[in-house]
Amino acid sequence: MFRITARTVLELGSELISSDIIAFYELIKNGFDAGTKQGVDIKFDIVLTRRNYLRLRKLIEAGGALSELKKAVVDELLPTASAAARAGFDAAIASAKTPEELRRKLKQAQRSFNTITVSDTGTGMSREDLEKSFLVIGTPSRKKDVEAALARGDKQTPYLGEKGIGRLSAMRLGERLLVETARETDTALNLLEIDWRAFSDVDAMLDQIAVVPTLGGPKPKSDWSGTSVVISDLVENWTEPRVREMADYDFARLTDPFANATTRPRVAIHWNGERISIPIMSNALLTAAHARVDGTYALVDGAPVLTCNFEALSLGFEHPLEKQTIVLTEEDLQAAIIGKDGPVEDSALQTVGPFSFEAHWYNRRRLGAIDTIGEQKAVRELQEKWSGILLFRDRFRVFPYGEDEDDWLELDRRALRRSGYTLNKTQFIGRVNISRTENPQLVDQTNREGLRETSEQYVLLEVLRYAVQDMLGKFMKEVERQYKHQKVDLSDAQAQVTRLEDRARTAIRQLRRLTPPEGDEAIEELQQTLFEFSEFAARARQRIIEVEQESRQMVEMAGVGLMVEVVAHELARASENALKALANLKGADVPDRLRSHFSTLQAEMKSVSKRVRVLDPLSVSGRQRAEVFALDEAIRDAIEAHHSQFLRHKITPVLELPSRPLRIRAVKGMIVQILENLISNSVYWLDMRADREPSFRPEIKIGLTSGPPILTFEDNGRGIAPENREQVFKMFFSLKDTRRRRGLGLYIAREAAQHNDGTLVLDDERNPETGRLHRFLLELPAGSQA
Repeated sequence: MFRITARTVLELGSELISSDIIAFYELIKNGFDAGTKQGVDIKFDIVLTRRNYLRLRKLIEAGGALSELKKAVVDELLPTASAAARAGFDAAIASAKTPEELRRKLKQAQRSFNTITVSDTGTGMSREDLEKSFLVIGTPSRKKDVEAALARGDKQTPYLGEKGIGRLSAMRLGERLLVETARETDTALNLLEIDWRAFSDVDAMLDQIAVVPTLGGPKPKSDWSGTSVVISDLVENWTEPRVREMADYDFARLTDPFANATTRPRVAIHWNGERISIPIMSNALLTAAHARVDGTYALVDGAPVLTCNFEALSLGFEHPLEKQTIVLTEEDLQAAIIGKDGPVEDSALQTVGPFSFEAHWYNRRRLGAIDTIGEQKAVRELQEKWSGILLFRDRFRVFPYGEDEDDWLELDRRALRRSGYTLNKTQFIGRVNISRTENPQLVDQTNREGLRETSEQYVLLEVLRYAVQDMLGKFMKEVERQYKHQKVDLSDAQAQVTRLEDRARTAIRQLRRLTPPEGDEAIEELQQTLFEFSEFAARARQRIIEVEQESRQMVEMAGVGLMVEVVAHELARASENALKALANLKGADVPDRLRSHFSTLQAEMKSVSKRVRVLDPLSVSGRQRAEVFALDEAIRDAIEAHHSQFLRHKITPVLELPSRPLRIRAVKGMIVQILENLISNSVYWLDMRADREPSFRPEIKIGLTSGPPILTFEDNGRGIAPENREQVFKMFFSLKDTRRRRGLGLYIAREAAQHNDGTLVLDDERNPETGRLHRFLLELPAGSQA
């Protein structure tokens, strides 16, 4: 049997309670768990601050007249302290006969009369409760009740705390503890006094430290119930400015500041009898956000569904209010959050449970004055004060998420690598709501420093990062691309410039006829000005054309880049296989075996050759030239180039091509790019389904019809949700996991189709098996058929 030393209690307290606000949080939770009817009150009764006490002790130790030393002490006592506490100090000072006695009695008064009291009007505790529950570290009673609520499927948790160690938080604040408590049926108060210094004896065992409840004086009222935890011999320097600062920041964020003020759990703070207000977040500040996202993660018939609503309100350029809703079902979440080789099982998407979140984004440079808040400086300071995305469980804060030094969603780290909008954590005001009963696997670490690392915690973080980091940022970029960088229509402008030039020339000719010879020089200067204007307009038109051409080339180069990435992957794989085949040739004397290895090498090198040849028509120069070619032959070449890859992934290609060649006039490189991007996507999603369904047989089907030329491309993978039918073509939208998330393939494919006066769409016919969309349609104009 283990035996526990007394100092283990001190070690537990120091390790598990890491900060003052955590200590208060634990004591406050105990009050609400006791069913307090009037909230929780925290009362600081400070006569002499610790800093001034230490300074006075040095003064007394240095010696001097007793009367002068007493006067120095009295001058430092706070007149706002309670009468009882001030009287205790006054009596100690007055009774001192020598400087040494003054030093000793001042120390006793400092330990006894400076107090912090945390009180509630809950059910209270009997003497038996104190002995069998409060004095039992790790008591199981609340945990049993919470587990029973989970088993019943209750929506509300019976208790905020369940570990039975919150009472140790008192030692973080002071060395002495007095518990005054009573149930409604008790006739007197029940007392428990603890001197934590007694546990510091290194030789003492825990059972040797006597801590026994006693009977106290009468209750305030006969039907009163509740608990007061009185902490003395304080270890920190408590001052009014420090308490106000904690109220302004820490206590303001201790309970959900987004909630209605009337429904928030009541926590009141008092400094020497004066109530210190705890700020409430201004709704006007949330209304002033420049963009926002809110989302719900729900379980619908046991399957997870993520719904995110995005709003672009004012991004710094002229645009209307833009809104977008993204719905991700289980198949999408498996891909985006876990991926093909994620570190957790798919089941964590269900066991994480439902939660909700909202994040309001601010461009701090563009924050202006708000009538209900103040001038620009005040608004910026208020936004900075409330900045951070906080995590709340059952309306109470989960630390340290949202603290200034905590970047739990990695917003700052990723912002350093991002151009355009930088989504720093200080630019957000937000919250995430979870609960103990609906998210039972999201459990605090014992030291209250965040959630335990579990599969469910991984899912929660990845969902939030995906919604806030990826989707919100890409939504804002899409709005910028749509409204800030619109194409300039030069046709009308060029016609207007031509008309102005003609009018100017006509006017100059008339001036030449009417002006005397001495005005010829002025007319010549006017003629020269017209020439310069015409040249400038021509250069401007040419530059705009060049910029648009460069923009197209950027898209084309991005497409080539994606293709190079695929080819490089294939080249690396083929090279590795070729090297293995060559290594196996060493010492091989059997001719048949030798031929076998050479055949493998030949096949791999042939695959590499075909894959590299694909790049030739994808070059920028090659992509710009329209030519006549057989579309069915290009399809066969693309499929043959992926032969080795299809074998590895056990994908069966099915071609439904016309018996006669279908020749078209188009930019071949762009058509090949469309095919390559569709194939690349299919391989990924087929692999996703095959990984989760062992009996699945992946298949890609490509069909081709004429008049006009229409290419159909579909697979039997997981499909695309109807809600995302247009989203998949938007730049940077992707449902792949983090390592493979590019979001350019289908965007580039549609751009390539439009360049050839064609269309690329996702057919709206739902697959009867999956209820999702599987078929892409590439339609070229009828005139393209040669």
